[in-house]
Amino acid sequence: MSEITAEESRRRVVLTGGLGFIGTKLVECLIDSHDVLVVDNLHPQVHTDKRRMDELARSVNFVEGDVTNPANMRVVAEFCPHVVVHLAAETGTGQSLLQSRRHAEVNVTGTATLLDALAGADALPERLVIPSSRAIYGEGAWTLAGNETQVVHAIPRDPGRLAEGEWLPVGPNGEELSAPVPHCAARTEPRPANVYAATKLAQENVARAWAIGLGVPLSVLRLQNVYGAGQAINNPYTGVLTFMARQALAGEQINVFEGGGIIRDFVNVSDVAEALTGAVQDESDRNLTLDIGSGCPVSLDEVARLLSELSGAPEPRVSHDFRVGDVRAASADISAATDALGFLPAVGLRAGLHQLLSWVSSEALK
Repeated sequence: MSEITAEESRRRVVLTGGLGFIGTKLVECLIDSHDVLVVDNLHPQVHTDKRRMDELARSVNFVEGDVTNPANMRVVAEFCPHVVVHLAAETGTGQSLLQSRRHAEVNVTGTATLLDALAGADALPERLVIPSSRAIYGEGAWTLAGNETQVVHAIPRDPGRLAEGEWLPVGPNGEELSAPVPHCAARTEPRPANVYAATKLAQENVARAWAIGLGVPLSVLRLQNVYGAGQAINNPYTGVLTFMARQALAGEQINVFEGGGIIRDFVNVSDVAEALTGAVQDESDRNLTLDIGSGCPVSLDEVARLLSELSGAPEPRVSHDFRVGDVRAASADISAATDALGFLPAVGLRAGLHQLLSWVSSEALK
């Protein structure tokens, strides 16, 4: 374990899961101006490059450990952080169907273990930041077909309908739907459609009840699809863009699920790190629940064609493949995040995909 220091002149920040995809970018944003303690279990599914992890660990105060371990979380409390950013999570949508207990242990019990350690040591932070997920919204809100002024919350899609190529969700009473509405924490009801999403919503609820009860300001940032350099390329549950980039660089046709019409909001990891930095630097006593994305929804077919163009790969192949637990459309209304944190995404999709292709290419050569 690296020696832990706590300089009085600098604000102390704890990042659980801080050597992961998002955490390493956030460390880069904070390290020059904050005293940072990182706790990470270096799970081999995420951390495939041990040498790189060792180098990153040496750049910060580092504890190798799991958030479900009370002893590891007591170390966090002993650091007396001004801000805790709780990034540690199990994130695989499909994997959560087969490892429900592990997802619940890490995302829910791990969060409670962290909170108990802080409260038990009388080390309440000035702010708790929970990076959550757009997955908690499930299929989200849609306008009704034939009446675009009326909005309803769609129900989870039935696997039998998906197998027949019926891609669009339906309303709570079976209504035909027209168009998805961007997620907005103030308006869109959480309705998880998979185990991972359910555990992230439970995490939010535990953190919110704890924060209200003990008077700790809370920031919940619901992230859309995060992509970019630094994502593990061999993780079978990694982001869809990294998987597509691997296909394209191999000269393969990208397989685009659900007839190509899946809608997503892809936000670069650098922009997400900036949003989290804004939350860390917020010294107010307000509680926030914000949506973080690019604000620019795009179909998977469009993204696949752009990746093929940039890499010289063959045109994508549109298929009727699907994944149980996925949603048809997801995007964010980021206006509240702009108002609260000054959040304005800086990395456009084309530039971000250039970066991603370069990263995947360099990692594939190792």
